Amino acid sequence: MVARFVTSLLLAGAAALAEMPAGTQIEIRLQTKAGSKISKVQDSVNAVVIAPVLDGGQVAIPRGTTVTGHVKSLKNPDNTGERAELEIEFNELRDSSGGKTKFAALVAAVDNARESVDDKGKIVGILASETLSSRIDNSISKLGARFGKLADLLGAAKQTVIKTTDPEILCEPGVEMSLKLTKALSWKSSARPAAISEISPAEELAALVNAQPFQTVAEKPPKPSDITNIMYIGSKEHLEAAFAAAGWSTAAALSGHSKMETVAAVAEDRGYKEAPMSVLLLDGQKPDLVFQKQYDTFAKRHHLRIFHRPVQFQGRDVWVCSATHDIGIDFSAQDRTFIHKIDSKIDNERTKVVNDLLFTGLVNGQALVERPKVPASSENATGDKLETDGKMAVLLLD
Repeated sequence: MVARFVTSLLLAGAAALAEMPAGTQIEIRLQTKAGSKISKVQDSVNAVVIAPVLDGGQVAIPRGTTVTGHVKSLKNPDNTGERAELEIEFNELRDSSGGKTKFAALVAAVDNARESVDDKGKIVGILASETLSSRIDNSISKLGARFGKLADLLGAAKQTVIKTTDPEILCEPGVEMSLKLTKALSWKSSARPAAISEISPAEELAALVNAQPFQTVAEKPPKPSDITNIMYIGSKEHLEAAFAAAGWSTAAALSGHSKMETVAAVAEDRGYKEAPMSVLLLDGQKPDLVFQKQYDTFAKRHHLRIFHRPVQFQGRDVWVCSATHDIGIDFSAQDRTFIHKIDSKIDNERTKVVNDLLFTGLVNGQALVERPKVPASSENATGDKLETDGKMAVLLLD
């Protein structure tokens, strides 16, 4: 799911009459629970728009717009060889002023999901038999034909660490989805988006931004890695409050326990919202804060590292951040652990973080600052490509 960045940071207001063609995407966050086991056909499902949809530089659908729909179909088979299914049809928009309209859309993607979405908008579940946990069970079962007692011991040991995967589709409140219009939509929203002030003076802010180091370095082995792409101005308490309100979690420290929990999450194909991150340094300093957001698989997550800088802006603390989106996972024989593969277009993750924090209402100022010295193309420490326009988003949080 790719969020759209409001490059015009100060929007004039809602469009007079927005014209959105079929294919337009709308990013939403569920407010009610839906699942292949717990739901029934026609159950109501509510969500909220989390990123503004634009029409000609104006806001067509403001963030905060309510989206309503219902469960259209579902399947939760007893047969382990069949996949669970969940189809949600969203069909009404309602803004904060009471204006509403019908629309036609289907679910195009579920953010950071182990499930897939077919071309009809149906969420399709995984098979437990496809997981690493199941493959381990099969190997132990084959061993049991010759070494029964050993197989029993291994099976018992495996169950204490790695559980059988539950293939149910369960979308809790907070799960994010991308909708795609199937028909053109004309709508005049009666709500006006809240204005966010531009941080000033611009020259002083640009000088501050361009004085900061822009690339982190991996701790072991020391290699250039992620590019910084967001700056926060404000206290640690305001920063933590904003990410908590946006639904982000902190990360566990790297340890034997967290590594074992990571292995279990991979084997069971499930989420691990406090999963540890590899250590990256900025000016030789470890991150002061780390946050992540995921759904039901460790393989995919939004994550970022935040570094406190030894400077201030107009008496406020300054923090810089490298944010990337994990989109897959691999095993590193060199590091003897699982490593993530990231979306090379890191500006998309800058967009995601900015939109999430703006949605909380805790941002008091914003800017997008040019950084001419930042390379448009580079690599991180594990060889993933990084592509960026080089700009840094800046958010004022107190």
